[in-house]
Amino acid sequence: MPANRSTTTGSLLAALCPDLRTALTRVGYDADTLLAVLGDAHAALGRSEPVPVRRAARDAGELGALIRLLLLGDALPAREVAAALAPVDVDHAVAAGLLDRHGDTVRAALDLRPLDAGAGTRWILSDLDDAMRRRTLTEDHVLGVGHASLSLLRATPTGPVGTVLDLGTGCGVQAIHAASYAQQVTATDVNARALWLAEATAALNDVDIELVDGSWFEPVRTRRFDQIVANPPFVVGPARIEHTYRDSGLALDGASELVISQAADLLAPGGTASMLAAWVHVDDEDWRGRVSSWLPAHGVDAWVVQRDVADPALYVGTWLRDAGLDPRDPAAQARAERWLDAFAAADVEGIGFGFVYLRAIDGPTELLAEDLTHGFDDPLGEEAVRYFERSAWLRAVAGDENLAWSSRFVVDPATALERVYLPGADGWAPEVARLHRGDGPRWQHEVDETTISLLAGMRADGLPLYELVELLALAHGCEEVTAEFAADALSVVTGLVRHGLVRAV
Repeated sequence: MPANRSTTTGSLLAALCPDLRTALTRVGYDADTLLAVLGDAHAALGRSEPVPVRRAARDAGELGALIRLLLLGDALPAREVAAALAPVDVDHAVAAGLLDRHGDTVRAALDLRPLDAGAGTRWILSDLDDAMRRRTLTEDHVLGVGHASLSLLRATPTGPVGTVLDLGTGCGVQAIHAASYAQQVTATDVNARALWLAEATAALNDVDIELVDGSWFEPVRTRRFDQIVANPPFVVGPARIEHTYRDSGLALDGASELVISQAADLLAPGGTASMLAAWVHVDDEDWRGRVSSWLPAHGVDAWVVQRDVADPALYVGTWLRDAGLDPRDPAAQARAERWLDAFAAADVEGIGFGFVYLRAIDGPTELLAEDLTHGFDDPLGEEAVRYFERSAWLRAVAGDENLAWSSRFVVDPATALERVYLPGADGWAPEVARLHRGDGPRWQHEVDETTISLLAGMRADGLPLYELVELLALAHGCEEVTAEFAADALSVVTGLVRHGLVRAV
């Protein structure tokens, strides 16, 4: 690890972590036990309501003391803290920056909470936020596990890989997650405080992570990785840095453009990237074209999923509150004016947010950018893997249509057919028919009766696609399959394959 990124306090905090891990394990400060002890009050944590949590922790002994100390930010008697954190020495914890002491009472100086992202409890150290006590966040504030971090955790594939790069690691949560499925994890950040906390988080979880100080991809420019994960400072706004965890210093969606345009250069052959990103919706411009322009012309298969589009005013208000500011405060109002002025000058009508998945391929760049604003089954990580597998098959079909025509297809078991009828002059009249995928992204495709008949004939031990199309043509009174009929059928089938509603066997 680079020696220039550590401070004396940072070394003390990392050195404290083996004893701290022992204490947390002994007391049961883990995700499952907290949920069991707090019960219904656990939801109050997310609502920033300390009273229900405090009441539930009253009779929980030493675990209750850690809940009040670490989750609520309560000041506790030093003797009580010493008992709950044994074998950690309280004075050593104060010197290391974990605790603050005021006379005979002790408060937490850092946020420390358990997280189970599918590989058992991991403990994450970060700066204190304003969830339980009002505070103004500093420029080098290190965010904990927020909604964006959790969404990326769920959206990241977790199959075994060799090397992973966590770009802009922050508190290290993505890197810690990656350590459960990767042989080697490298994490970068430009914020020295973030690297300090990421180092301690790694030590607390007894995992080995390479931490590198530097901006964007520069510290690892000459290296290649099997997987990249990135939750960059993608907040869209003026070119300024008020908080390093969210502000890039680049105007509008410049941070997303930088990451999306350069990530593929660091992918090993067949490597993938899973990233959060945001992009502006500009008057008379398709957002898909905007994101497409950021990709290299060669070597990338890209799947971009837009989860939401925010109104500029709502977007600004949300991020002001995120920084601990009250939008009613005059200083916050002045900041909002500048922010919205920047949007107005660029003709920004909305801000899109979502996931960007990249896979390194040998061929021209391909892009599918689509909306996923409806409800769906999380996580998307495994779906991204299957998407790229289907996309590779479709590329093979594009090079050799006989592969599709000679293949047998089945309708996925999660696919359902929905028919919608509306009342009319002569009773119920058919309005539309749709295929619904009942799992994952829950895609829908409107289909006609010809497509419905084609899918009805698909069997694993049935006829190849071309023979099914021949039978379908005969049923429609055609003695042979016309080029137009065949092209339409193939287009429909490949579209359904892309979204996983049917599959080749």
